This record gives sequence, structure tokens and C-alpha cells, in this order.
Amino acid sequence: MIQRRARLVLALLAGLSLLFAGLLAGCGGGPATETAPPTRTGTAAATTTVTAALPSSGLPTVRERDLPPEARETLALIRSGGPFPYARDGAVFSNFERILPRRERGYYREYTVRTPGERDRGARRIVTGRSGETYYTDDHYQSFREVVADENR
Repeated sequence: MIQRRARLVLALLAGLSLLFAGLLAGCGGGPATETAPPTRTGTAAATTTVTAALPSSGLPTVRERDLPPEARETLALIRSGGPFPYARDGAVFSNFERILPRRERGYYREYTVRTPGERDRGARRIVTGRSGETYYTDDHYQSFREVVADENR
């Protein structure tokens, strides 16, 4: 009797968890269905397309050519699928700050932009979205600019 009741409670909790997760995904501003995130092989994440031609987020923009050279190097690594210099490159970016447009978990990936003179990863990052949008932060997620591709690319 106790085991049956415990199984029922666990089943109810699991169902509520799935319902809650579905509601959260549906409130993300994007599609309610989530596709599988890119797979990782070694230290290289699957290639992400970086082609934002027109800004769509409402955030300030920066042209790719105006990014620091290290950020342009990181974009080149993303386009080629790596290899990436930091173990966290390609990890899910959760957008806890809610500065980027809200999307379901796993939609955004983050990559470190090397900072000369820093001993650790520093504060600079490139964040990419599954649909190809690209964002740059140089203050560890306090602000973002949407990267707009150069015309001659």
C-alpha cells in the first residue's frame, strides 16, 4: 500500500514537472517545441551558422568588422566548428539576465572571446542563437550588442 502510494506520488510529480517544463518552454517567445541542441565531438561543437544580416532583437548593434580581433577570431572558429580553446565553449547559455530575447533552454550557446592579459576566460563572450543570430558582450553578460554581418561577406 505504501509503495503504491509512493509510486503514485512520484508519477504525479513527474507529470507536474513535465507540464511545468512545457509551460516554461511555451513562454519563451519562440516555438514551444525544442529541437536537439548541437552535438559535441571532443572540444568542437557542431557548426553554428553566424549570419545575422538584420538586427531583430531590439538591442544595440555592432558590425562584425568593428568587433575586437579576438571576437572575429572566435566567430571564425564558430563557423568552422572549432576546435575551441576553452572547455566551456559551445555550452548552453541560459540567458538568466534576460537581456537577450527569451527562448527555450538550449537555444543559445556561448563562446569565450580571448582577452589579452587575462589569466582566466575574462568577461568577453559571443552568444549564438539556433536561428543564426549572434550577440557580443564585453562585460560578462551585463549588456549585449547584436552582431550584424558585414555586407561583403
